[in-house]
Amino acid sequence: MEIIAESNSVRISSRKVRLVADAIRNKTVAQAQNVLSLVKKRGSSVLYKTLKSAIANAVNNAKLKEDSLFIKSIEVDQGPFIK
Repeated sequence: MEIIAESNSVRISSRKVRLVADAIRNKTVAQAQNVLSLVKKRGSSVLYKTLKSAIANAVNNAKLKEDSLFIKSIEVDQGPFIK
């Protein structure tokens, strides 16, 4: 079962967020939270909030345990441009 969480219209460059996303890809949730708390990049706070949202979705909606969760994939795309 896959649990999906999205962050829309985040005003950070996708290139900067991808650097942090590569660090937590294919890790367990506990490992990813440790990495995100230690990384001093601007995109880590956005990914941390999205990860917490995905955990809450899994625990409340799908009745899964937090210990059994891992990050299968992360996609970082470009948001809207500022004119």
